[in-house]
Amino acid sequence: MDEQRLRAVLTSVLDRVPPVRYRLVGTAAALAQGVPMPAADVDILVATRADADSVAATLDAGSPAWLPESRQYFLRVVVDGTPVEVSTVEWPADGDTAECAGPGPWQHFVPVAVGRHVVPTVRLELRLVTELVRDRPDRYRALLAHMRAHGADRHLLERAMSGRGVDAPLREHVREQLPAGGDLR
Repeated sequence: MDEQRLRAVLTSVLDRVPPVRYRLVGTAAALAQGVPMPAADVDILVATRADADSVAATLDAGSPAWLPESRQYFLRVVVDGTPVEVSTVEWPADGDTAECAGPGPWQHFVPVAVGRHVVPTVRLELRLVTELVRDRPDRYRALLAHMRAHGADRHLLERAMSGRGVDAPLREHVREQLPAGGDLR
């Protein structure tokens, strides 16, 4: 999916669902912020199970399911040919630096204009750390290149890498990829 397709799918969903507390996360969050990377689906984190139920009812998508192994209340629906996954993530989090758990996505996000909507989208720093932890170099390289060109919150990035246990050599690699100095944003 490219950025244009993502924007069309988001518009289709947001035009139909009632107001819920949500964040765009996953690779779609990076794509929405202009990072060229493959995205196969649209991941939407919602704050509560009631929010997921509301989205499911509006999209005639059946009921979300509780996935105990991942501690998610989860719904997958296909919108205009694109999978859209809506879920809670109910893992406890120590701190605010996880992309989808705890207060991180609710505190660290940017507004992205999508048609007539403003989509609260998780910050790239948290997305980058998810890709570092998952050891997906094709994705973290794209994120680093974008951040090198457009800026980053280095303090948030450092806290997230430390908090999520990114190993020292990889943290150093990230530091080398970004210009020296303070915040770039």
